[in-house]
Amino acid sequence: MPPIRTLIAAFALALPATAIAATPIVMHRDPGCGCCEQWAAQVRKQFGRQVTIIDDSNRGAFARQRGVPADLASCHTALIDGMSFEGHVPIADMKRALAERPKGVSGLAVAGMPMGSPGMEMPGMKADHYEVIAFGPAGRKIFERH
Repeated sequence: MPPIRTLIAAFALALPATAIAATPIVMHRDPGCGCCEQWAAQVRKQFGRQVTIIDDSNRGAFARQRGVPADLASCHTALIDGMSFEGHVPIADMKRALAERPKGVSGLAVAGMPMGSPGMEMPGMKADHYEVIAFGPAGRKIFERH
């Protein structure tokens, strides 16, 4: 039998968008960043929820307030159901974290803007390898590799 973690993640990924909480998703972004809009569109579609985009010229301070380590900074910070998501975190990883709620984890981050990550897809460009890092009071650890 698969571990409970695998079953929870599979269940969360199988849920229809309407089964996920209807609270809005809020994303603070560096003003005018276009890739953030592409990421938000994917999140909106996959979660079936409104995404409010806030141009925030002091987004770095907002990210720090949310506990995002400075070396994991990207161009936007999203809040979904109490968790923080920094940068171009894949939707499946967000859904898994939200379903599992790992102890001591307050969010996930993808540092920088890796080519091929959600919102950073470019036709004809090879996708970068990157890591999704879980962070929070328990420290940090690799959550997933892409």
